[in-house]
Amino acid sequence: MMGLTRVTAKISNLSKTKKSLQGEFLVDTGAIDCLAPESWLKKAGIRKEGKSVYELANGTVVEYPYGFARVEFMGEETVVQIIFGPADCEPIMGVTALENVGIMVDPVTRSLKRVAAKPLK
Repeated sequence: MMGLTRVTAKISNLSKTKKSLQGEFLVDTGAIDCLAPESWLKKAGIRKEGKSVYELANGTVVEYPYGFARVEFMGEETVVQIIFGPADCEPIMGVTALENVGIMVDPVTRSLKRVAAKPLK
């Protein structure tokens, strides 16, 4: 059984006008977007911008609202689309956030590693 990879991250609204929130996120390279409980995102001042349809790991198709947030982890910061998840959801760090800052998951050790240079090819 493979271990799970987690990362501590701070989320804030785009203009950083509210206090950022820090939490532990499950790194999921099968997820495109990030996800956090709606209550976290509201406290950070992140606004809902739209809705999108997502397929969960169990195959269920759901529609969730999303917004845009600043996410800081491993000394890097990026802007991501983030899903307003249910109150009991586990926060997820999607692959877009990882790729934006040049971080990958080592498939052998399941640890996060920086790439020497982000590919443009």
